[in-house]
Parts: sequence; structure tokens; C-alpha cells
Amino acid sequence: MAKDVLFTNEVILQWLQYFAENTPIDLEQIKMMDITKKNMNIIPTVESHKAVLAFVEAGDTEVFYRMWNAGLGDVEVWYNEGSDPVGEIKHDDVRFMIDRGINASAGMLLVNPNAVSTNKSGLGDVTMRKSFKKVGDEIRTIILDKMRIDKEDTVCVVGGEVIAIDTAFRASEGTVIAVEYNGKQRAALEENIEYYDLRNVTIADHVDDEVMGAFPPPDIAFIVASASLNQEIDCLMKLNPHIILVVYTLDFAEAGRLKDLFDSKGIKDAEVIQACVNRLGPNNTFVREPAPWIVSGRIEKEI
Repeated sequence: MAKDVLFTNEVILQWLQYFAENTPIDLEQIKMMDITKKNMNIIPTVESHKAVLAFVEAGDTEVFYRMWNAGLGDVEVWYNEGSDPVGEIKHDDVRFMIDRGINASAGMLLVNPNAVSTNKSGLGDVTMRKSFKKVGDEIRTIILDKMRIDKEDTVCVVGGEVIAIDTAFRASEGTVIAVEYNGKQRAALEENIEYYDLRNVTIADHVDDEVMGAFPPPDIAFIVASASLNQEIDCLMKLNPHIILVVYTLDFAEAGRLKDLFDSKGIKDAEVIQACVNRLGPNNTFVREPAPWIVSGRIEKEI
């Protein structure tokens, strides 16, 4: 076992025993996460599990503040004052701990009575930053459905902005490579990553072999169509020939060309859809939102 591993199997078992003896929580279906070893996100995990045993390292000063910002103020935290699973146990709601950071490397039990064990699409319109381009909840839900993200996937999002944040919530134990060519959008993305305490997102400014070689081969890619689309697809398919590709465009002619582009890459039967949302506006008139074309497909693995 590496020396720099804070929470060995033995230590984890000790913390489980400590909480079993000192809390009324049924630990049978507890979710455990060691965020000292992996880029795992506390917020989406707590949102979707009734009880989370999180192993954390001393020095995180804003973890409870970020949870409170994300609407998790009612989550109950069970903890002690030291690094060892001994002594008096305490418990307070997150909203009473927003000024308290993690002062010792230890385990803490997070109990969320309002947990919903379903995939979250990520941000809602209310919490989106103004600097993000507007993409309605319904359109994003369709995009995420086409991406078929699992919690441990490696996902590359090119020019996707808010989709990168959505993806980070779903691939909560995976890796998100967010490629942003625009400096302002990159700065906005950084702000949101910090705000939501997303530890599984890395920002890059382009797609090539050198940049992508620092990550596991992506399982999925979402790309906003641009002049560099062909090069981006070639690079990603070189890393994973069976990658799921989802491309977004507002250009009808471009959508038609994308079907041929996918075919040239060996992706047969690519799906092309247009997503349209009309909202009831003032005077009982419907206002049509931008209606993007979404092209998706992959080279299926041979059985």
C-alpha cells in the first residue's frame, strides 16, 4: 500500500465501526467516497444518496459553504474533532457549518433526507451563470440523454460550456475534459467549477494528441460544431474508435453535412434530430427558442 494513502481498508473499517456505534443511521446502503484519492464530487453524490461516508483531507475551507450554496443546507453532518475514529461524536446541519472547514483528515457522515437517487441533469436555469450561453433545460436533457453518461465515464466536452458542468454532475466519479476556445467562456467555466466544487473537471484550450494523451481515452464526446470539428473527431476516434459522439449545431446545412461526415468516419446510421421548444409568453403567445440539430452515433463494438 502506498505511503501517501490516508485511508487504507483498515482505517475505513474503523470509521464504519465508529459511525455504526455512535449514530442511528442504517449503514447497510451507505455510499463511501474517498476524495483524497480520486477527483470525486461531494455535491452530486450527496444529492443522490441518503447517507454518504466521505473521507476528506484537512485544509478544505469551503466544502460546507459550497454545499449550502447548492441547496444542501439541511444535510446533517456527523463528525468528530480529530483524525481518529474515537471520542465524542457531533452532528449539525450544513447550514450551521458554512464557516467551518475541514480541520482534520477524517471521515464524516453526510445524511440527506431529501436525496433523490436519479440522474441529475446538472444546473437549472436559476443557478446558471450569466456568462454561459443560454441552453434551455429541455434541450440539455435531450443532449445528456444522447450522451448516455455513466458515473465513471471519461467525457470530452468541446465548446459546451454549461454541458460540461451538467456532465460533471453525471460523471461524478469520472473525468470531464472541458475544451473551451473562448477566453471569456473558459473564465466562466472556471468560476462555475469552483462554485459547485467540481473536482473531476479539467479545462483545456484545444483538442490534440498531446492534450488528450494526459487523460484516459474518452468514452463520450459532446462537440459544438466549428471549423475544427473534423480534426477534433479524428483525434478523439484515434483514442477510442468506439467513442459516443454527440454534435450540436444551429445550422441546418451543417446538420446535413454532419450525417455525411459521420458516415465517412465509419459511423453508419447516425441519428439526426432537431429539438424544438416553444414557451408560452406574454399575451398567450408562444415564443420559440433556438432549435438546434443534434447528430449522434458511434461505431458499435463487434460482439
